[in-house]
Amino acid sequence: MTRYLTGIQSSGQPHLGNILGAIEPAIRFSQHVSGEFMYFIADFHSLTTIKDAEVRRQNTLSVAACWLAFGFDTDKHTLFCQSHRPEVTELTWYLGCFTPYPMLANAHSFKDKSDRLADVNAGLFYYPVLMAADILLYNINVVPIGKDQVQHLEIARDIASSINHIYQQDIFVLPEPSVDKNVMIIPGTDGQKMSKSYNNTIDIFQEEKPLRKTIMSIKTDSTPLEEPKDPDTCTVYKLFTLLADEGQTAEMRNNYLQGNYGYGTAKQSLYELITSKFQQERLLFHQLMANPKKLDDILKAGALKAKPIAEATLSRIKKATGF
Repeated sequence: MTRYLTGIQSSGQPHLGNILGAIEPAIRFSQHVSGEFMYFIADFHSLTTIKDAEVRRQNTLSVAACWLAFGFDTDKHTLFCQSHRPEVTELTWYLGCFTPYPMLANAHSFKDKSDRLADVNAGLFYYPVLMAADILLYNINVVPIGKDQVQHLEIARDIASSINHIYQQDIFVLPEPSVDKNVMIIPGTDGQKMSKSYNNTIDIFQEEKPLRKTIMSIKTDSTPLEEPKDPDTCTVYKLFTLLADEGQTAEMRNNYLQGNYGYGTAKQSLYELITSKFQQERLLFHQLMANPKKLDDILKAGALKAKPIAEATLSRIKKATGF
């Protein structure tokens, strides 16, 4: 059976861009493709930037709650916390001892910040090795990734190939990339790509009043109410079409083109669509966040499912290296 792995960032509560661009497609993929899916929350990776323990814990819980609220099947597949399987850090050391320095120096995660070395910690420099350990520890066959992660997967393959060659045995499975070339770019409230770094996100799990305030803040042009408007240049319309059915989309488009239709009315329609479309997910999310023990238990159960695979891989590399 093909085994797939996806690492989920725990840099903050998932927003609409994360949900439409990554979470919903990944869950649909796991529901319609034969195979075993292992999804882990990368809390060790988050330590390179997030030092506050409570912030990291809340981020981890909110990510788990979001994936569960949107229907990830933990009976059929595995959802766990990276740090709950300590084998990954031991494997990181073994892999690092076979990783050439130039390979890490040329990694995008380091090079993008290499002009500000005072801001670079050793964890950030070593990031690709930990990522390789995340993948190689679980005998992963396929890793669905975006184009920006191809280099990291190549590093994992190179390290694994080198070790397999040195010891003349198949210690590691060589993972294959699955690059989605049709990843959706979700616009934020300012029209740029929705991103926490741009502070332009829509948090669908907010209470209704602050959620409506966020949507009402979406940047629009100054076309007067009575004049026709171009739906194809409007962020409100673009977001609406990502969520609405064909009939709703056609109606809003016609409203824009006819005139006498204000952006405030369009924003109100988007707000109502979000709250109605995600009503069940919003409810489940808040129920789960109110019960952190349940979330902890689900993540710990996932880590236990992953344990035999991790231990077997670690045993192979330890035996080969004489430990």
